[in-house]
Amino acid sequence: MSRQAWVLVVIAGILALATLVGAVVLAVRVVRTRRLLAGLGAGGKVAFYGALIYTIFPVDLLPDPIYLDDMGVLAGALIYLSRLVHQRRAAGRRLPGQPDGPPDRDRAQRPVP
Repeated sequence: MSRQAWVLVVIAGILALATLVGAVVLAVRVVRTRRLLAGLGAGGKVAFYGALIYTIFPVDLLPDPIYLDDMGVLAGALIYLSRLVHQRRAAGRRLPGQPDGPPDRDRAQRPVP
C-alpha cells in the first residue's frame, strides 16, 4: 500500500471515530432528558424512544460505520424535546424533577433598583 493510501485510511478512521463520539454525546444528552418525559406528553415520548430505537436498530439509511444519519435523528429529537421543555416552562407549568419554585421567593419578587 502506498503512503497516500495509508494517509487516507487514517483520515477515514479519524472521521469515523469523530462521528461515533458525536453520536454517543448526542445519545447521552437525549437520555438525560428522560426524567422530563412525564410532563412532555405523547409527542415527547415518541421523539425520545423513536430516536433511541433508530440509533440502536441495525437497519439505517446509511450503513452503521457512518453515523451521520443517527446523529441527525438524535439532534432532531433533542431539538424537539428542548422546544417542548421551553414551551412548557413558558406556560408556567412545572416539569417533573424541577423544584417547586425559585429558591428564595422574596429575592425573586424584589424590584431591581
